[in-house]
Amino acid sequence: MRAPLLALLAGLVALPAAAQAPAVPDPMADSIVRNLTRGIRIPGREPDAVTAPVTPAGPVQAATTAPPGIPAVSLMVTFATGSATLTPEAEAVVAALARALAAPELARSRIRIEGHTDTVGDAAMNLRLSERRAEAVRLGLVGRHGIAPGRLETLGLGETQPLVATADNVPEARNRRVQILNLGE
Repeated sequence: MRAPLLALLAGLVALPAAAQAPAVPDPMADSIVRNLTRGIRIPGREPDAVTAPVTPAGPVQAATTAPPGIPAVSLMVTFATGSATLTPEAEAVVAALARALAAPELARSRIRIEGHTDTVGDAAMNLRLSERRAEAVRLGLVGRHGIAPGRLETLGLGETQPLVATADNVPEARNRRVQILNLGE
């Protein structure tokens, strides 16, 4: 009686993960994947399918300042004023980015993490802050989520490429962002 029970348990343990539980929808990671593969032919998926943000005010935004033809996404990764320390909300966005980068469509892609700021404060200080913030996202992806560091590069752009044009010293949350570009394989 014990042997059949052990055989049954062994069979359950050997089931593939997909057969053990249904996949949980991950709308934030899925939106990131779709934006970072925009214009790239993916077997089994319609080209340029659904590149809209999860919600218009959400952390994933399709609008970017990336050069034409480069798949990109803007992420509203929040930091305390003048800081490069990720907030708990930012940690959740970085975790979704990590899940997206682990997806089969992006698993071999090289990624650029660009830091951007608004126009409040000194331009040189904003440039240094944007570099530190891009590096904080890279360190989170590598250290907490196991993304290979060789796949990631960072660039701080400060206030030089605003998503929303503003005058100097105008706080604009949509300009304080991290932009992710898919540089290909």
